[in-house]
Amino acid sequence: MAVKLICASHSPLMEFATPQEQYKEQAVRDAFAKLAIEVKAYDPTLIISFGPDHFNGFFYDLMPSFCVGIRATAAGDWDYGKDNDQINVPEEKALALVRQVLDQGVDVAYSYRMQADHGVTQPLHFLCEGQLDRYPTIPIFVNGAAAPMPTTKRTIALGRAVGQFIQSLNLENERVLILGTGGLSHDPPTPQMGSVPPEVEEFLIAGRNPTAEAREARQAKVIAVGQKLAAGDTSVSVPLNRDWDLALLEKFENADFPALEAMTEAEIRRDGGRGGQEVRAWMAAFAALHEVGHYEMTTHCYEDISEWIAGFGIVSAELKA
Repeated sequence: MAVKLICASHSPLMEFATPQEQYKEQAVRDAFAKLAIEVKAYDPTLIISFGPDHFNGFFYDLMPSFCVGIRATAAGDWDYGKDNDQINVPEEKALALVRQVLDQGVDVAYSYRMQADHGVTQPLHFLCEGQLDRYPTIPIFVNGAAAPMPTTKRTIALGRAVGQFIQSLNLENERVLILGTGGLSHDPPTPQMGSVPPEVEEFLIAGRNPTAEAREARQAKVIAVGQKLAAGDTSVSVPLNRDWDLALLEKFENADFPALEAMTEAEIRRDGGRGGQEVRAWMAAFAALHEVGHYEMTTHCYEDISEWIAGFGIVSAELKA
């Protein structure tokens, strides 16, 4: 069966901040470059990408736990894809995936006008030679920013249902690449409902299509937090948690889904920060692969990079022979 997986942290600060320990940045970029060569050689006929959103495409006016893009464009944040750059979604397959997931008892939303932010577009950018539409791609949003969030158990159920869809394909003719992106530990200054002024709450509810000035101002705040965290100011952000990150990677390597299902939103927030909630995308991705068969995981890099506000991990996995 031709099914592979890549999971990677993301950070929009990769192009806006240089780590003091430059070898860490080089390790991340080398890992992406190596995997991009492998993706090109694999030439996937279908990418299924699990990713979060950071209040660029999904807002509290209607916040699903999960949403499949039937048609999708780039939100354009952080210069990953211009506004309305198309993602090459194969509509019939996306609809078939939705049908399969619903039939498996997981109620998933779907959108004919999804705006995918850097949680989806950054890994496509690095793995697909900067071309968001290079390969047919079904983006699946997994809420990892807007509390309350789906349980990890339900997230893994989503992944398993998608794995059932993958098994329904003619895998003699298909080469499927599963992507998961987000986390690991990181705590960007994402505003939270109930603790911000009314005008910020209004942004969280209905902040689509911001002006260029508003987007630049928001991005400048994130860059500033990364610089303060790198300088040792932990008052602005929960520090990166290398031990938590490495323990998570071990759980994924060992397919320890009971341990992953036991993780709670509060626990993840405490140990992994606000952005740590995005590891749900990894959980769904690995659950999808595991539904197809047992796998072997390779860790290509792990670096804790404060300037990027990210415990940055990149792994891949393939089915065992």
